[in-house]
Amino acid sequence: MKLLEGKTAIITGASRGIGKGIAEVFAKHGANVAFTYSSSATAAAELEESLAAYGVKAKGYQSDAANYEQAQKLADDVVAEFGSIDILINNAGITKDNLLMRITEEDFDKVIEVNLKSVFNMTKAVQRTMLKQRNGSIINMSSVVGVKGNAGQTNYAASKAGILGFTKSVALELGSRNIRCNAIAPGFIETEMTAKLDEKTVQGWREGIPLKRGGTPEDVANACLFLASDMSAYVTGQTLNVDGGMLT
Repeated sequence: MKLLEGKTAIITGASRGIGKGIAEVFAKHGANVAFTYSSSATAAAELEESLAAYGVKAKGYQSDAANYEQAQKLADDVVAEFGSIDILINNAGITKDNLLMRITEEDFDKVIEVNLKSVFNMTKAVQRTMLKQRNGSIINMSSVVGVKGNAGQTNYAASKAGILGFTKSVALELGSRNIRCNAIAPGFIETEMTAKLDEKTVQGWREGIPLKRGGTPEDVANACLFLASDMSAYVTGQTLNVDGGMLT
């Protein structure tokens, strides 16, 4: 059974990692996918092709979700091209880790802009369409770091904690129009980025997780699938930890 048959999803930052995993699972379940990427046109073209193989419509947009005007234009372009926006996945994010005494103002501001302001920009951009439809599911990618904090990540933790407050507020504002808003807090997810890390360090992290493994992009994507589909029709304002029990 295809849980997202005929629905259109926007996924920000989907050319690799978790975003790419979400796009693939959504396409398998019948969703038409509009996704954004920052610079890798080749990877975006390849993803378009692989998603279309599932018999859905797929298109990549070079767009910066942290830019208010670009976010508005993206939403308009997607409605013109696809006819609706049923699901928004706010996935775009960066890290600029350092101890507080060494973080520059620029690095703090940039992480807040890309990770948190982008969520505001994109949610505001799709709001009008979802209100007209009286239907929609917004899913914001937070992190376990936004729930519990982490030394050396004050900027990242602040941005991801901000997403949780934003999510709850949007859920309260838009619930009466049948628009749901939830957050996902991934734990240690193994992607192309973590593959570059020292294996001994990574194994140490795995040992500290109750399920004794890192998560996969598909693990996060399956949680998104639930929150995007009608299976979660009575779920809003929640944070789902996808962390192998890390916060237990």
